[in-house]
Amino acid sequence: MNGIVVSVLSPLLAGGCASIVGRFRAGSFAAELERVRPTYFSAVPAIYAMLVALPREVQPDTSSLRRVICGAAPMPAELIARFEQRFGVPVIEGYGLSEATCASTLNPPSGPRKPGTVGLPLPGQRIALVDATGAVVTAGPGEVVISGPTVMRGYLNRPEETAATIRNGWLHTGDVGRFDDDGHLVLVDRIKDMIIRGGENLYPKEIENALHAHPAVNEAAVVGAPDPVLGEVPVAHVALLPGSSATPDDLTAHCAGRLARTKVPARITIVGSLPRNPVGKIDKPALRRIPEPAG
Repeated sequence: MNGIVVSVLSPLLAGGCASIVGRFRAGSFAAELERVRPTYFSAVPAIYAMLVALPREVQPDTSSLRRVICGAAPMPAELIARFEQRFGVPVIEGYGLSEATCASTLNPPSGPRKPGTVGLPLPGQRIALVDATGAVVTAGPGEVVISGPTVMRGYLNRPEETAATIRNGWLHTGDVGRFDDDGHLVLVDRIKDMIIRGGENLYPKEIENALHAHPAVNEAAVVGAPDPVLGEVPVAHVALLPGSSATPDDLTAHCAGRLARTKVPARITIVGSLPRNPVGKIDKPALRRIPEPAG
């Protein structure tokens, strides 16, 4: 849906041209960029991480690009900075669901951007935060709910799921968020990804952001692992930047300097790459299925 609405229908409506180049491959990115000469493209954070990890000698001509857009999942501020520093193109991050036609908030393309946020509500969109009872919370954190003309009427022939998702005219996203002092929406995490460690709620995104702040880390994913005493503990899977080095102990010490003790991963595994789902997001269910190490 994001690829259709943001990357095809929107430019066509504005009188532009959309180029569909097939499945993304980091190795052919430079040639495609120089062949098509786009003014912008849209991608998920995983693709930006792949581009940042390209060999340093790969430096395509990006002069046609005015900006690039990131959606589908929050993009760590450190990854935004690395991409912009290397390619010289601003990253505009936004937020939306297929159920709301993909675009509900956006960092201003021509105004001050706030990396680490997904920006301000778009015209006609109302964004609120609610607690577990459905009561509005002013700043958050709370579940992000959306109301506006782009919200779907419902899921086709699935009335029960529709009733659970759209309540009193609000689309319940399943995302936890908060508003900063300037009214920008900050995504905290997915409700279903929350880790409950000994009764304490831990958000993997906070731990992942701490790992991303390490200069050797390209990507990080944190999931809950069973623990006989605490119920769940956070474990991290980390892919390093090419040519960089760090050990699990290095990364654990790094996290200990940035996070509360209970949020430091119980285990950190360094991997060559992280699994992806069909739309390019990190496949956390696959990470949860990885067996515990023996002993």
